[in-house]
Order: sequence, then C-alpha cells, then structure tokens
Amino acid sequence: MQIAIDANMDLVNVAPQAKPPVCRIMDYGKFRYEQQKKEKEARKNQKIVDLKEVWFRSNIEEHDYQTKFRNVVKFLNDGDKVKCSVRFRGREIAHANIGQKILERVAKEVADICVVERVPKLEGRSMIMILAPKSH
Repeated sequence: MQIAIDANMDLVNVAPQAKPPVCRIMDYGKFRYEQQKKEKEARKNQKIVDLKEVWFRSNIEEHDYQTKFRNVVKFLNDGDKVKCSVRFRGREIAHANIGQKILERVAKEVADICVVERVPKLEGRSMIMILAPKSH
C-alpha cells in the first residue's frame, strides 16, 4: 500500500478469490474512464437489426408487386429483416394458395441475398413469411 501511496496511485484488488489475492497499482479513475470509452465504442459499432414489414395482396398486379419487391430488396441490402405478409379480405381466405404462391415467388427471387427464416404460414387472415439477410 505504501508503494501505491508513494506513486500517487491506487491499489486495486484484481482477483480477491485467488490465493494469495492479486493486487495492482494503477490510476483507477483513468482505468474506469478507458473502460467506459471501450464500451461506448462497442455500442457504436454494433448493428441493430430492424424488422421491416411489406404487405402484399392476394390479387396484386405485376407493377405493384415489383414496387413492393424493390422495397424488400432495399431493406435486405440495408441489413434489416423483412416480414412479408399477404392479407386476405373477405372470401379471399378461401384461396390461401394464391397468397402462398406470391410469398414463394418473393423468396425465390431474393434467394441469393437472403435466407427464409420462417416459411409462409397462415395466421388468422394473414399469411406471414420472414426473410433475414445473409451474413457477409
């Protein structure tokens, strides 16, 4: 302890459970400041993955499909997950296979840039599929 006081530093108990306990002479305030800087840098570099949603209809026209498909590709290229949904209204639910074909077409066309995280599944009046970007 006297060596730490003479050096105007702190005596920090690094491993108290060790036999004998391990101590280190350092400037504890500077050490904590550097630890906080490292943690802040790590938080800044991490990528937050959002879940974007794109709605399709079972009787969608080709041009509308292409517009929504471009959005799916853009979201995947940005590194976000995409939830593709087909919403059925009224008696459209009787033809759920049409919605499944639309979702399978989307999955097939973006197969090179993403993986299907959840296959198309009917939930209530919506059929939902989740796509995740391939890790680079």
